[in-house]
Order: sequence, then structure tokens, then C-alpha cells
Amino acid sequence: MRRPQGVEASGRADGPDNATVAHTAGLWREGDDAPQTIQRALAVETAIGLSYDSRPYVVVMGSPLDIEDLAVGFTVTERVAAFADIARVTVSRTDEGVVVDILLSSTASRAMSLQRRRTLEARSSCGLCGVESLQQAIRPMAPVGPGPTVTRTAIQTALAALEASQALGARTRATHAAAWADASGTLRLVREDVGRHNALDKLVGASLRAGLDPRDAFVIVTSRCSYEMVEKTAAAGVALLVAISAPTDLAIRQAEAAGMTLVALARGDGHCVFTGAGRITGP
Repeated sequence: MRRPQGVEASGRADGPDNATVAHTAGLWREGDDAPQTIQRALAVETAIGLSYDSRPYVVVMGSPLDIEDLAVGFTVTERVAAFADIARVTVSRTDEGVVVDILLSSTASRAMSLQRRRTLEARSSCGLCGVESLQQAIRPMAPVGPGPTVTRTAIQTALAALEASQALGARTRATHAAAWADASGTLRLVREDVGRHNALDKLVGASLRAGLDPRDAFVIVTSRCSYEMVEKTAAAGVALLVAISAPTDLAIRQAEAAGMTLVALARGDGHCVFTGAGRITGP
């Protein structure tokens, strides 16, 4: 799969250290004889402005790492353009935040003018801030492909591995994660962000830049499963989504419409299969 010019697939340019800050505060703990001063790492949340062909599109609030992954993933999961239509991603850092310009092919740039617009910043907790109409918010779901068949053991294996793979989350306890797993349950990629949508977009962008095949993978998210998480996963071509928390009713309906397998309430002691049980095997 062709990578966009100017977008590298190797590694993570920004490590967790660039997204946290040590903050010292005096805290009173129950049972202590006196206040204890501790040092705690906080997750940085900053404004990230996404522009297409130098035209501002949306500002999202997120963690300032893996920005190129975020730009590529957002473009694809929000159906702005296909991965093949991304020519270059340019990232600039300012005192106010991060500015990202995505250069599109001429065909994609023309088509973009007909798509849904954003008029507000998107908070780290929101995937649809600034969308102007109900018709734009809930769009028809395209069917996903057959996807992998995985065992229940593979899902639990991936969940256990993800717990130990959240470097930023372990330091701050303030972020979400999204993971890309193969059919055996081996994690191939993990991305983190203060926003659950951003974490998923970063994961999708990283998978595209690395040339991973969505037909052989499933995705795990450490957040509640609202319908836009289903839509983003389907837009990436992944047929199986695993969420640690519960889904909404619309998430279930959208998964059914796309022919996806939706697994939720996934914890160390088991998980629930809400749709597409045929892709899950085992006792």
C-alpha cells in the first residue's frame, strides 16, 4: 500500500514524555498524620487544528503525540478522503497548539467541498462537535468485509496485553487507548490519547501508514462504545470491534447495519458478544 509523501511509517516520533508533565501538589491522604507532597504526571491536552489544502476544517482537543497518525486516521474515519488521496501531512507546533495541514489529491479536494462541514472545535470527549445537521451526524453504514475469525481466547489475550501496553495511561491514569490485534490476539499497534476518538483515529492512521491489512485484524478500545466508534472502525475496514465498556443501542444498530462483530464489556473475566457472533469461535 502506497504511503503518502512526507508521512513516515516508522516508529513514533513523539514519545509519552512529550505528552505529560510532572506536577507537584500537597495532598491530604486519609490516615496520614500530615499532608504529603507528591509528584504526579498529568496528561497534556492541547488544541490540534486540522486543515485540508491550507483550509481550516476542525480543531480537536487531544494529546500532542502521534499527530501524523491522527491526521491520517481522522481523514479516513471521517470519510474526508481515502488514504490514497493523502499526498502530504505537515505538522507545525505553535504556542497555541499544533497545526496540521493535509494536502489532498485534486480529485479529493474537489469532492471535499460537498461533504459535511465542521463549525466548532471538537472536544476530547466528542466525535461530532460542529456537525450542522442530524443527517450529517448519522450517516449510512457501508458493509464491512468478512473479517477474521478469532477465538475467545485471542480476545482475552489481547485484552491482557493491552493492559500492560499503555505507557501514557500508566503514568497519568487519564487517557484512552486503542489497539490493533491480529487474529491470534497479538497486539501490533497501540495508540493513546486523552480523547477516545483521537486514540482510535491515531490507531487507524498508524495501521495505514504501516500497511497493515484490516481484513486480518480486530480493534480494541478502552472506552465506552458509542456509535461513532463503530462508524470509525467500519470506515477503516475492520470487521470486529472490542470495547471494554458497554455499547449504546445505536452502536449496536450501526454494527448490525455494517455486518460488524461488536464485543463489549470485555474484561479479564470475559466479554459479551452483541452482534456478529459468527466471527467468534471457541467454547
